[in-house]
Amino acid sequence: MEHALSPATLAELRRPRPYPAVSVLTPTHRREPGAGQDPVRLRNVVAEARKRLESDPAVTRDRRAEVVAQLDRALAEVDLTHAEDGLVIFAAPGEHQVWSLGRTVPERVVLSDTFLTRNLVAAQASERPFWVLSVSADRVTLWSGGPGRVVEDRSGGFPLIRNRPNFDAERQMRIGEVPSTFRDEGTRQFLREADTAMSTVLREQPRPLYVTGEQAALSLLEEVGTVAKAAVLVHRGGLAHAGPEAVWQAVRPVLEAETTKDTASVVRELTSARGHRTFAAGLDELWQSAREGRVRLLAVEDNYRATVRDLGAHLMPAEPGDLDARDDIVDEIVEQCLETGAEVRFVPDGTLADANGIAGVLRY
Repeated sequence: MEHALSPATLAELRRPRPYPAVSVLTPTHRREPGAGQDPVRLRNVVAEARKRLESDPAVTRDRRAEVVAQLDRALAEVDLTHAEDGLVIFAAPGEHQVWSLGRTVPERVVLSDTFLTRNLVAAQASERPFWVLSVSADRVTLWSGGPGRVVEDRSGGFPLIRNRPNFDAERQMRIGEVPSTFRDEGTRQFLREADTAMSTVLREQPRPLYVTGEQAALSLLEEVGTVAKAAVLVHRGGLAHAGPEAVWQAVRPVLEAETTKDTASVVRELTSARGHRTFAAGLDELWQSAREGRVRLLAVEDNYRATVRDLGAHLMPAEPGDLDARDDIVDEIVEQCLETGAEVRFVPDGTLADANGIAGVLRY
């Protein structure tokens, strides 16, 4: 199942396809009691997709058989034992993908000439993905981080490994065989290569970067390259050879402090916007402003959800299951704001209580 949404991957998903490109969405659960019903719910929504394909006169018999086969292959790849909060299946002639999301989605089947991506986009924004680069004299490891975890990532040729006969940097430092491993020209070149590789990763997938290592390693990386200068440095050695849990425990306090600082920054910007008459709050006002491209900063509480009906000029509150109800209007607003260059920030629940969970700063 897919987890990481890069700009290149998103562009590929949005590419027009021969009709029908089928998008199947269903909420999932990490634990009981909801997790027990996930297999039934998944089978039902896939059955609904098959029914829609059967009844659509624009879908030929051969095309229908091909897409149903892709749906079946996708269904076989789903692993609900590691479910998160939402599942998205894409199927079209000749292809299928399965996405696991850390954000819930409405149950939905869509037949179109493109895949439905707004829930993936909103999930990516809400998860606040980040990179961790763990540096040592003989190995540099890249980790992809999200809510509650990091996993090793092999983008950009990582991990980088420096092979030297009988090389044990920690032992050399301990017994004093060399003045400093990090004054060695070979180490300088090795970390310069790591800096170049990380720069490429950041160009392709921009995220906040945290760099871990002992003080000498971090200082040398700053000296020979550029990525460490814009990163948050975590003075903890040994993590280039460690497992994901050790890395997560090392960066977790730093991430929590950064979240607190970022939330305070968002609140300050919203408060300032009130004084400059560029403040917006509530679904109706922000939906209109997002469509007009006027939102510069959108702030959304982590678990804020709403169901509405679009009356054209205004949004009307609705109940899930109502005729023409839109269950993912918040995700639509998030995607629209990102499409028009706005900054989107998710904040802890309760931060925007006076704005009913969603607020923004307008460009004008």
